[in-house]
Amino acid sequence: RDAGDYICDSGDEQTMASLVVKALPVIFTQLLQNQQAEEGGTITLSCEISKPNAAVQWKKAGTVLRPSDKYKMRQTGSVAELTIRNLNGADA
Repeated sequence: RDAGDYICDSGDEQTMASLVVKALPVIFTQLLQNQQAEEGGTITLSCEISKPNAAVQWKKAGTVLRPSDKYKMRQTGSVAELTIRNLNGADA
């Protein structure tokens, strides 16, 4: 939103400059942590990113996870959470 041409006008003269804003990459400020849970239970994995509300994807073995009865995704500001319900051996 701030990128663009800016002009300073004195009435007799003008000077102009272009502003380019480079987007910073999204980095993880808090990493995922290994966890253990019991079969049939529920667990929540969470991480924190440097840009609040930046889009994240949750994946398992390269496959993108989608919200379902098993998986619940939530993102509040810079904290992203994945809740996995009814855990079984295939969830490891």
